[in-house]
Amino acid sequence: MIARRDKILLSVSAAALLGILLPLAALAWFLWQESVVAEEKRLAELAQRLGEQTETALVDARELLDTLNQLELDACSPEHLEHLQDAAMARPHVRAIGYWRAAERQCGAGFVQGEALTPPRASRIYDSGVIAWWPGPDTAVGGVELFLMRFGQHDVSIDPRLLITPGLLQEQQVGLWVEGLPMSHHPADAELPSPDATPTGLSVDRARGRIVSRFSLDTIFPIDIIAAQPLAAFWDRYLPTLIVAGLFGLMLVALWLLLVVHYLRRHLSLASELREAIARGHLSVEYQPIVDLADGRCRGAEALARWHREGDETIRPDVFVPLAEDTGQATDLTLAILRAILRDLGDRLRAHPEQTVNLNITGHDLASDRFGDALRTALREAGVAPTSITLELTERSLLNEDAVRGRLRELRRRGHRIAIDDFGTGYSSLSYLEHFELDTLKIDKSFADAIAHEAVTSSVIGHIIDMARSLELQIVAEGIESPHQVEWLRAQGVESGQGYHFSRPLSAAAFLDWCHQR
Repeated sequence: MIARRDKILLSVSAAALLGILLPLAALAWFLWQESVVAEEKRLAELAQRLGEQTETALVDARELLDTLNQLELDACSPEHLEHLQDAAMARPHVRAIGYWRAAERQCGAGFVQGEALTPPRASRIYDSGVIAWWPGPDTAVGGVELFLMRFGQHDVSIDPRLLITPGLLQEQQVGLWVEGLPMSHHPADAELPSPDATPTGLSVDRARGRIVSRFSLDTIFPIDIIAAQPLAAFWDRYLPTLIVAGLFGLMLVALWLLLVVHYLRRHLSLASELREAIARGHLSVEYQPIVDLADGRCRGAEALARWHREGDETIRPDVFVPLAEDTGQATDLTLAILRAILRDLGDRLRAHPEQTVNLNITGHDLASDRFGDALRTALREAGVAPTSITLELTERSLLNEDAVRGRLRELRRRGHRIAIDDFGTGYSSLSYLEHFELDTLKIDKSFADAIAHEAVTSSVIGHIIDMARSLELQIVAEGIESPHQVEWLRAQGVESGQGYHFSRPLSAAAFLDWCHQR
C-alpha cells in the first residue's frame, strides 16, 4: 500500500508536472497559431498585390487591343508602327505589339517584330473573340516564354516574369496561375505544387521542410498564387516574438514551481508538526455546552479540537482536520481528542454518567479496526462508560453503507450513542437514514438562523423535526443565538440545543464551572 504522504507527494508532483507542461504546451500552441496567422496575413497581402498586378496587366492589354483595332492608320505604315511602339514602351510588362492579317502576323513593334511570334496553337479561344497563348516553348523568344493575347487584328506580348515583383518576395518562391494554367514562376526553376494539389491557406510540407500557401483572386480572372518558403525562414521571421514569449513562459513556469514548492513545504511541514502535536498531546479541546431547552440544564458538550502552534499561531480546524485526513492521521487525531476528553473530564463523567461528551469521528475512523479497539481500551483504562461518549459523524461519513452500518451497530451495542452532525447540509433523506441505527439528529445552524430571521426556508426545519420524530431520534439544534429561537424550538418539541445564546466553546475548567452553576 502507498502511504498517504507518498500519495500526496505523487499528486502534488503530478500537479506540478502538469502545471509546467500544460502552460508550455498552451504557449507553444498559441505561438504557433499566432505565427501562422501573422504569416498567413502577410502572404495573403502579398498574393493580393501580385494578383491585382496580373489582373491589371491583363485588363490593360485587353483595353489596349480595343484601342489599337480602332486606329484609322494604314496597316504596318511608319505611323502605325510608331503608334504600336509608343504603346509598348509605355507599359513595362509589354514586350511587343503586333498586327495580324488573317492567320499571319504582318508586322510589329517592341522587342519582337515581324513574324517572329506566331505560335501555331492557341491555349484559349474565348467567345468574345480573344485568343490567348499561355507561356510555353511555342511563345519563347530569346529564351523567354511570353504570354500572348490577340483580339481582332492586333496582339500584345507580355513578359510574365514582370507580373511578379521580386522585391516583394524576400525568400519566397512564387508561382502564378491564371485560369488554372501556369503563367509565371519566380525563380524560373522553382518547383511548386499546382493549385489543384494545394489547399487554400497555409500548410506545412514537412517532406521538403517548407511552408506552402495558396491564395486565390477571382474578381475578373481566376488567379491563383502559390508561395513556398523554408521553415527556417519562417521561424527566423518570428524569432523575436518567440524569444519574448518564451521568456514570459519561463517566468510563468518559475512562478508555478515556486507556488508548488511553497505548498509542499507548508503542507508537509504542517503535516509533520500535526503528527508531532498528536504524538506529544499538544492538542487541546474546548467544550460547547449542550443544554436542555426545557429547563436550561447542562446535558453535556460537544468536544472541539484546537491546535495552537509555537508562537501562538492558531490553526483552524477546517485546516488541520482535512490535513489529518489527507495525510492518514485522521484516526490518530480522533484518538488524541478522546484522550484529552478523558484527561479533562474523566472525573466529571465518572461522577455524572448521565452527562455525555460528543466526539466527532470521520469515515476514516469507521473504516479502521484500530479506532474501535483503541476507543474501548481508552474508556476501560479511564473507567468511563461508553454511554458517556456520544459519537458524532456527518452525513458524508454514511456513504459507504454496508461497511458503516456494521461498525455503527457494534458501537451502539457497546453503549455509545450515535449522532448525525450538521443534518440538512449533506445527503439527508428519510429513506437514507432509515438504513442506519442512530440515536440523535443535530440540526444544522443554517436552519436556526432561518428561524431567527423568519425566512421562508425556516419551514424546512419543521419537516426535519417531523422526520426525526418518525425515526424516534432525539433532536439537538445547533447555532442557537436568540431567545426567539429557543422558544420556537421548544414549542416544536426539540429537546436540546447548543449555541452562543447559551455559551461559546469553553476550556475544560470553564465548562465545569458553567455546568456547576446550572
